[in-house]
Formats: sequence, C-alpha cells, structure tokens
Amino acid sequence: MFHAAEGAGPQTRALLIFYGLSQAGRAIAAAAVDLKDQASWNLNGHGIHASGFGKTFAEIELRTETSGNAGSFVRLSELLQSPIWPKSTVIRLGDVWDTLPLDMPYPLTKGDRTPPLHASPSVSEAAHPLLTAYVEGFPDHVVKAGTRIALDEFLTAYLGTVGYDSYVRSGMGSEPPDFERLGPDSSALFMNWSMGCADGLGALGSERMQRLHSMTRGYAGYRFFFPTIKGLVRDLHPLMAWWAVLYTLSMLTRYQPAQWAGHINIDAAAEAILIEKLLALAMEQLPALIVDTIDEVAAWPKDDAAQDDR
Repeated sequence: MFHAAEGAGPQTRALLIFYGLSQAGRAIAAAAVDLKDQASWNLNGHGIHASGFGKTFAEIELRTETSGNAGSFVRLSELLQSPIWPKSTVIRLGDVWDTLPLDMPYPLTKGDRTPPLHASPSVSEAAHPLLTAYVEGFPDHVVKAGTRIALDEFLTAYLGTVGYDSYVRSGMGSEPPDFERLGPDSSALFMNWSMGCADGLGALGSERMQRLHSMTRGYAGYRFFFPTIKGLVRDLHPLMAWWAVLYTLSMLTRYQPAQWAGHINIDAAAEAILIEKLLALAMEQLPALIVDTIDEVAAWPKDDAAQDDR
C-alpha cells in the first residue's frame, strides 16, 4: 500500500496510506505480548468514526467505539495506553492534527496552540539531583506573556511536565523564563525536574534518562511531551494520532469525493498545501514509527524477561 501511495497524487494517496497503516496495525497487534490469543489480537473493523464532513475541514468530528471493542483504533489504543472517548465527547480533526510533530510552518488551526514539545536531555553519568531537559516548541503566545503563570497555565495540557522544579531565568533572581527563539512561533527553554533523592547525592544519568522516558513518548528516535486534547484523559500515542487523521482523510477520499476535491484544490482551499505536506510526511515518518511501535509492544516487561517459559 505504501509503495502504491508513492506513485499516487493527493486524490487517492490518503486512502492508500491509511490502509497501509491499517495493515501495519494488524502486525502490531499480532506482535504484542499483551494480546495472547487470536481473539484478542485479531482486529475487526475501524473502531473510530468521522462525521460532519459538511463542516470546515478542521471541524470534522471524530468519535470512537467503547472500551473492549475489537475495532483497530480501540484495541491498539488500549494496547498503547492511548485514550478513547465516549460518543458524547466531540474531538475535532484540527485538535488531533495539531498533536502531530509535523514541523510545519503553518498549523491547521489558529489561536493559542499546544504543539508537541521536543525534550532533549542534558545528561551526564555523574549523579545530580535534577533532571534537566532542553524543551523545544513553545509557541509565541507563551513567550510573549513571559511569566511563570503563563508558562504553568500552558503546561497544564502536558501531563508529563507535571511537577517541574524550575527553569532557566532571563537574569539573576528574575522571574521571566529565558526562552530561546528557534524559528517562527517556536522557542526553547531549559527546564528542571527534581529526582527526589533523599541522600542528597543525586541520581545517575541512566536514572535521569529513565525518568525522562517515563514522562514523554518516543517519536522517530526523539522524546516528546505530547499535549492532551481537551476532553481526553491523557495524550494520544503518536501512532493513534496519525491513525485518526489518516482515517478521516481516507473516508473523505472514499465516500465524500466532492468535499475531498474541494479540500485538495490548491487554488481555493487553505488546507490543500497542508494536506499535501502531511501526506508526504506520513510516507516519510510512518515506517519508522510502525517499527518502533512493534518493538514497544513486543518487549516483555523487565521483571518477566528472565522467566524461562517466555
């Protein structure tokens, strides 16, 4: 499917990429150590629905089936500790799109965004009481506010950042965060988390890295704080965010050809160029994400790994 998508234009590329991802989802389920028999790893149906195709592109609505459903989206979400939501909760395409680390100069939605934040550890093996990370991706509305109050309010969308200790300030004793400008609507900040070491000696580099991994999700070899969409209990796993977006585009392609033709009309639709970029990035990024996810679900828990019957 992915090879076929390479030669397809935007008219049909989304459909091919999504069904390639759907096939990969079945490989992920089959490889998962937590799904132990055919009844649990054999996926049946999509498990997610899109509606409101007559609305603006970003306002298309997404809903999932309930917990325990054998649909692909539900079963994989539960496997990857990614949220599903009741039909009474409306999640919009634009909300999910903006959780993807697409590195695009223009977002799908406007306003005060909560994009993924890339976390680079500043770790040596020497013991230290703080985990320090260089966190990139802060949008301009946080930087311009320039206060800890604004930073804290913004970070409420990122559950992994809870309990941060401090950050690099713009001067001695000065309160404003010392943001570093990286590009349009993107800045970085050194942030610290206490390791809670009672002995006062600090934690080793490997322990601090383990802490960072527990706070973030992996993506393409990097670690990210992903935002939690309003109405959900936690952040979407990046594979499931891609799944939801590509499912929606595939449904437009397959069942709403008139609307889809309008959305990809480069001369008339503001989202057309973003759709083309997203589909190109999907071809680039999904294969590695799929492999990483197979590795993630196929690994035995550490305390079980030594058991002979494994």
